[in-house]
This record gives sequence, C-alpha cells and structure tokens, in this order.
Amino acid sequence: MQLRYVFTELGQGLRRNLSMHLAVVLTLLVALTLVGFGALLKQQADKAADYWGSQLQITVFLCRDRDDNPACTGEVTDAQKTSILEAVEESPEVADYYTESKEEAFAKVKELYGPERFDGPNAIMTAEAMPESVWIELEDPDRYKGITSAVVGLDGVSAVQDMRDELEPIYGSLNALQWGALGTAAFLVFAALLLVGNTIRLAAFARRREIGIMRLVGASTLYIALPFLLEALVTALIGVALATGALGAFMWFGIAERASDQFQFIPWIGLGEFGTAVAVIAVLGPLLTLLPTLALARKYTRV
Repeated sequence: MQLRYVFTELGQGLRRNLSMHLAVVLTLLVALTLVGFGALLKQQADKAADYWGSQLQITVFLCRDRDDNPACTGEVTDAQKTSILEAVEESPEVADYYTESKEEAFAKVKELYGPERFDGPNAIMTAEAMPESVWIELEDPDRYKGITSAVVGLDGVSAVQDMRDELEPIYGSLNALQWGALGTAAFLVFAALLLVGNTIRLAAFARRREIGIMRLVGASTLYIALPFLLEALVTALIGVALATGALGAFMWFGIAERASDQFQFIPWIGLGEFGTAVAVIAVLGPLLTLLPTLALARKYTRV
C-alpha cells in the first residue's frame, strides 16, 4: 500500500474542502462541548446528592458527646443505635439505608473545605466532633412521614434532616441545564452528521477521475476510502481538542476561580470529573465522523 499517496490525498482533500472541514470542526466543537457540559452537570448533581442526599433521602443524625440537642445526654450507645436501625428496617417506607461513621463524615467535610483546615495542631475540628448518621432512601419521595415519626424522639437521635425543599431548586436547575445542553447537542450532532455526509460526497465527486483509475488498476475499497477516513479522523481530533479546551476553560474560570470560592457549601467537581467528560467526547467525536464516513465512502467510491 502506497502510504505516500494516501497522505498526499489526505492533504489535498483537507485543502480542497477546507470550508466544509471547518464547518464540521466548528459544529463538532459546539456539539461536543455541550455533551461534555451535560456530563459535567450530571456529575455535579451526583456529587451534591452524595453529600447532601438526593430527593429520595432523609438523614438521621445520632447523638454525639456535647450535642447541641438537650435530649442527648451523651454519645449514642450501641443499644440505642441498634434500636434506631431496627425502627428503620421495619418501616415500609424505607427502600434502603446505610450508616455513616464519624470518620466518613469528617472525610466529606475535609474534601469540601480543604484538608489544611483540619490537619495539624490547630485543626478547627476533629473526627470526634462529627455525628454518626443513618442515610435513608425512601420508596416514594412523598411518603416519609411514617419513618420520620418512627425515629424522631428515639433515644440516641439528635436530629432528622430532610433537605428536599431546599435542595429541589438546585437539583431542578442542574437537571434543566443538563438536559438543555444534551438536547441542543443532539441537534448539533445531527447537523454534524449531515455535514460529514456532504463533505464525503463532495470529496468523492472531486476525485471521481482518480477513483475510476484506481478501480481500473485493481485498488481495494479500503485503499480508496482510506484518505476519506483520515480526513474524518483529523477533523474529529481537532474538534475533540477544541472542545476539551473549552471544557477546561469552563472548569478553570467557571468552577475553580469563581463558583468554588463563592459557594463553598457545595462540593464541586474536579479533575476526576473533568477527565470523565473528556473521555466521553474523545470517544463520541471520532464515532460521529468515522461511522458516517465508512458508510458513505463505500457508496460514493463505487465508480
């Protein structure tokens, strides 16, 4: 296989259809950025739900030493904890539950506010100051009064937290932004597919004479279609790179520099979530260009 010919055709194809390739790259940039933005918002909502609880969760905080609740006479005992968990297990409104230790709660706080405030001799808080808790997932978000009344007043219970009213607007906004971004991205993905198809058709028409000669000398379909696939791959990689830069700018200027400083009560997404979003668009970008190219190149190179 003459790779020099393939790369020569690749360069000529990119130059010949430069405006179409630019249109594909720009469409991919916007579409992939919106897809990545939706992925980031989904992870942000999940991260907030892990910290505060979802709309299906309520949290039972157990008594700790020197608790603010005057009903707590000291640290919750094992017998009290067993009685509380039995009440939770017997409630038909409970779908599932798990307990959170002092250390796990302390790790959450350290992650949210930064470990530097909680390490060393001048730490503002230790794990012992955190309460143990029981996180309850409900069968139905509207049926919670039974389990609430079952645990409130039990020995060892300091407070029952139900933040659904406060959290619902936040989760609602995140979900609306997420689905808005993904919906707009779906339209742009469709536009990108049409642009890729038109680009392949124009490129094949412009090379019709060369393709005919290659057919006459016995060139394989793969050899003829390879320049088209490489063109699609180049445009996809450029689109993914630009979308990654746009998402990186959003993470740095929007999250790290602004939101995380102004709203410190929210656990914000970080590099791990950014890496996941980039992985999603890195897979989606080439698929959006290579799959239609494979399908259309076979059709338009039949001379």
